Amino acid sequence: MNIAIIPARGGSKRIHKKNIKIFHGRPIISYSINAAKESKLFEKIICSTDDEEIAKIAIKYGAECPFLRSSELSDDHSSTTDVINHSIDYFTKQKKEYKLICCIYPAAPFINSTKIIESYNKIKNENWGYVFSASKSPVSIFRAFEKKSNNSIQMLNPDYFFKRTQDLSSTYFDAGQFYWGKKESWINKINIFDKYSTIVEIPYYESIDIDTIEDWKAAELFYEKKYQDEKNT
Repeated sequence: MNIAIIPARGGSKRIHKKNIKIFHGRPIISYSINAAKESKLFEKIICSTDDEEIAKIAIKYGAECPFLRSSELSDDHSSTTDVINHSIDYFTKQKKEYKLICCIYPAAPFINSTKIIESYNKIKNENWGYVFSASKSPVSIFRAFEKKSNNSIQMLNPDYFFKRTQDLSSTYFDAGQFYWGKKESWINKINIFDKYSTIVEIPYYESIDIDTIEDWKAAELFYEKKYQDEKNT
């Protein structure tokens, strides 16, 4: 049996009430809940939150909130793995065992059930500890540079200065949508970004990490353009 866990704490600082803020007509968390429901893969879709308002909205859109997690698991230092393990422990005590757990982030309006299903098939049929969404970096990180305190610049990898971009390896970044993991992977806190994991690639424009108001506005513009394109086809 599979379970989806959506970690949605209430203490968002840079965007007030980010996880339930209205995004194109409905709370942003509803996109994650709907994608999980449409996949038809989960016995339960759980919202793990410390906030009663988030819990009510999550329940309205089809998730369950069987508990409110503690403040100790809801501050800026609480890791996603700790939150997932808290949910695993809760259901273990309820005599419910889940072999595959999908962590789905609440502020992911471009998430879709197709990629959730594709990732599920990988973790079910192949020998991976985790399968998660990722996008190809639009520029090569091998030619990245940093700005020093005196405003001068320095390449992080000077050896790559004379390399052509097409000769450099492709790199990927976490798209921040979902993470399928075996129960043992979560419990043992195996590093997600390691040899035990693989990815399902999603388009770059669907991987906006909504952290600031500027990110939110960019995501709204991309979503509007995507909706218009789909409507016109």
